[in-house]
Amino acid sequence: MGRVYDDVRLAGVYQQGNEMPEESLRAWAELIGSFSARSAPAVVEIGAGTGMFCAAMARWLQASTVVGIDPSVPMLAQARRFSRHPAVHYVGGTAEAVPTRGQLFDLALLSRVIHHLPDRRACARELARVLRPGGVVVIRTTFREGLDAMVYRYWPQLREIDARRFPSREEVLADFTSIGFGVQEITSFARPIAASLRDFHTRMGTRPQSKFTHLTTSEFQEGLQRLESDAAVEAPLRPAVVDERYDVAVLALAPVVTA
Repeated sequence: MGRVYDDVRLAGVYQQGNEMPEESLRAWAELIGSFSARSAPAVVEIGAGTGMFCAAMARWLQASTVVGIDPSVPMLAQARRFSRHPAVHYVGGTAEAVPTRGQLFDLALLSRVIHHLPDRRACARELARVLRPGGVVVIRTTFREGLDAMVYRYWPQLREIDARRFPSREEVLADFTSIGFGVQEITSFARPIAASLRDFHTRMGTRPQSKFTHLTTSEFQEGLQRLESDAAVEAPLRPAVVDERYDVAVLALAPVVTA
């Protein structure tokens, strides 16, 4: 999942730099939960980071249990600090080696992590092991052919970099279907992440996403200056709400059929 997530600085700014309004987070949690056939599902999140979605799913899905898996010790420390919940447990591990017994979960979430995985098929095999029959995988990402994040407006170099880093929809679906998953749904969902460009500028100023590590200091500062200039002329009474859109792929593990 990329050793960049062992970066203590990044872990320290990740939560604040990537948080979203509560109504947006709730909408995402409810959408993710809607794909599970079970009420109060048992959930595993691969690449849980600072635990934002783990806590959200425990709160709004009334999940019976949520296990957040991440290889980064600094990220897990932040998760235990910011995203505590009685139903949530954070565990060190990787997508290719989930440290739990098999057939434990109804729902697996991979949010903004699929492009970090060194072996997507190994991840799919491991998810097939830990999911119960009929369990689903929800992949929240931006596929290569649909890269449209706001950051590309101010740091156009990032779009070129991400076009090399992010897999296409076909590549991801092929990897999971080869392991026995069926495609249940492909959709797109957008919700506000910042109330204004000023708010967005404040967040991005901390370089809270791993993609910024691919820029030089001067490249980052040039883009931040462009964003600051736009934020400075934003009408106070008509702020530009910043939406963020993601592709969502839902894959179901076929139930075991017995004679």
